[in-house]
Amino acid sequence: MAEPTETTPTGDVVHPAGRHRAAARPAAARAAGPVRPSGFWVVGAVLVLLMLSSAVPSALYVLYQQEWGLSPGNVTVVFAVYAVTVLAGLLLFGSLSDSLGRRPVLGAALVLAIVSMGLFAGARGLGLLLAARAVQGLAVGLATGAMGAALLELSPRSRPALGAQVNSAGPTIGIGLGGLGAGLLVQYAPAPTVLSYLLLVGAFALTLIGVARMDESAPGAGGRLRVVPRRIRVPAAARGRFAVLVTTIVAVWTVGGFYLSLGPHLALSLLHTTNYLAGGATVALLAGAATAAQLLLGRTEPLRTAVLGLLGLLAGLALVLLALGLGSAAVFLVATAVLGSGWGAAFLGSFRALSSLAEPAHRGELTAAVYVFAYLAMSVPAVLAGLLTDIHGLQRTSVGFMAAVAGVCALALFTTLRLAARTRAEGSTA
Repeated sequence: MAEPTETTPTGDVVHPAGRHRAAARPAAARAAGPVRPSGFWVVGAVLVLLMLSSAVPSALYVLYQQEWGLSPGNVTVVFAVYAVTVLAGLLLFGSLSDSLGRRPVLGAALVLAIVSMGLFAGARGLGLLLAARAVQGLAVGLATGAMGAALLELSPRSRPALGAQVNSAGPTIGIGLGGLGAGLLVQYAPAPTVLSYLLLVGAFALTLIGVARMDESAPGAGGRLRVVPRRIRVPAAARGRFAVLVTTIVAVWTVGGFYLSLGPHLALSLLHTTNYLAGGATVALLAGAATAAQLLLGRTEPLRTAVLGLLGLLAGLALVLLALGLGSAAVFLVATAVLGSGWGAAFLGSFRALSSLAEPAHRGELTAAVYVFAYLAMSVPAVLAGLLTDIHGLQRTSVGFMAAVAGVCALALFTTLRLAARTRAEGSTA
């Protein structure tokens, strides 16, 4: 799943851990001589591959259910394990590359990613599937800090904003490609629950070689191993605004968790097809629309972006409910695209607004608080939806789930509009 992003002081959108280095290249790296541009593209490839690999199981969940007799509740627990271990990795190891260096941390993360792919390929039931998702989540959490910082530090001098752009678009591009690619393999290739992961082992091995050969960009590289858990704190003066904006974060990632866990199954049901490509294409459509919205609105004022995104989420949820009522595949596809664009815009706007609530020295603490809400919203409601699906069926649960999220979105829209009006009034008074 696409990771939470934030902005540099210039307003550029970056991957969460990119906040460690706002400069394009640290002084130590400049002193060491020119940095080879190939390192930038190696790190970009690592980012896309990690996000791609995280989406592959989502496209395979339907097949796992059929072959192993898993329930929707089992599927959502597997998804939740990934979300929780990504969060643990972020909070525990997000700053590790500042002392050890970007290369060793990225290398360790890629080794973990290869191990997780092996576990996925060897899985024949729920136990190894849970273990594979846990190791995968830890790999993503470990790599996030190093990737975000390295992309900013290694950005080409001729295109200094490129690192921020790759940080922003890379996760959703990877998720979209993963969903689509896995769907193609499931439908048209032999042994898709093995082949998909073996291909990724090869891709990760190639990027591991690239990481070993790239230049080190961290100014403090070569230090001792220090694990410093990230503090979680919301400044007292910002808690009112935080409570307003985090409601949007919860709504956005609740939708994302549902689609990435049960979305492909819902797509196959509404499309009345057994073509697994349809499930993967649903994930790709959602992620692609989110990416497009973020790129289009990247320079728009944060609260306005959040409001536009919430309106898109409400419209998309209404269309999903209409599609479920009519049993219409065409309406469902349109709904997914609208929902994805609202998803991308609402998260972009709310996170940019949240990142401005704290001084730079304490922004990491506030960002960590946002991570907690985002990943809990992505995992807990999805698990609840999966358990309810076991009892009430997919369609009835989906209707209730979407209606409840629409209520949260409506509350978020109302409070965000009030916050925007108050902010404008304060600005005019000043």
